[in-house]
Order: sequence, then C-alpha cells, then structure tokens
Amino acid sequence: MRLHIIAVGHKMPDWVTNAFQEYSKRLPNNYHLNLVELSPAIRSKSTDLQRAIDDEGERMLAALPKQAWVVALDEKGKSWNSKELAKSLSNWQQDGRDVALLIGGADGLASAVKARADQTWSLSALTLPHGMVRVVLAEQLYRAWSLLNNHPYHRT
Repeated sequence: MRLHIIAVGHKMPDWVTNAFQEYSKRLPNNYHLNLVELSPAIRSKSTDLQRAIDDEGERMLAALPKQAWVVALDEKGKSWNSKELAKSLSNWQQDGRDVALLIGGADGLASAVKARADQTWSLSALTLPHGMVRVVLAEQLYRAWSLLNNHPYHRT
C-alpha cells in the first residue's frame, strides 16, 4: 500500500519540507508516503473563485492513482482520534489499494473532489496553514503506524 498526499500548494518553507520528510522517512517501506504538490489556481480580484476551485479539483482528480481509496480532508468531515486513525490505516492496508489523502487549496476542495471521496476526515476544527496540515498529517500517519505496531512513539 502506498499513501499519497495530494495537496494544492507548493513552495513551502524549509521547516515544512524538513518536518514532512522526517515523519515520512520514519514510516517503513510498505507504508511509502508520496507527496504530490499541485500549483494553486491563480487568483486576483477578477478571478471567478468557483472556476479556480474547480480547476484545482480537476487537477487533483487527475493526479489520483487508479483504484485508490480516497480520503478528503475537509472541515465538515468526521473527526478521528489517533486510535481511530490507526484502525483506518489497518483497514486501508487490508484493502490493499493505494490511499490518496487530499488537501484542498485556500478555498477548500471542489465539489467533484468531495463527491469522489470514499471518506471525509476533519483533521482539526481549527483552520491550519496548508504546510502545517502536511506536517500534522505525516506525523499522525506515523503515530497510527506506531500504535498498530506497539512502537513506543505513541504513549497512552
């Protein structure tokens, strides 16, 4: 199983890249974490906002691996604690398909992306910077793996 994070946004600060890579390399090879960055749609005062969101959504859908289980990160999704994420991670692994975790742009995910999602997850009720979402997501995936494998990283 490969885990794909497909995120709108690029040119992240070094601290984001370094933290993401740190948690990514902690995961074993059978949980390979792949980051796909999509450039955000250009926005200006005259931009049709819905068209910008839809453009990002079309590119996000095109980046999905074939047959992937799709998890949209959205504020209206279900909130999981670390143990619930570990259970989901275990289920995804047993399913055998790649998993794509989708992080939308500044204005959220396109309705077509939400419709394609197999699950919708609210990472937090807080509004987080996009770079921070990547880091928290990578860390939580590592924590979920550590729970499944009785690794001492997670302490209850």
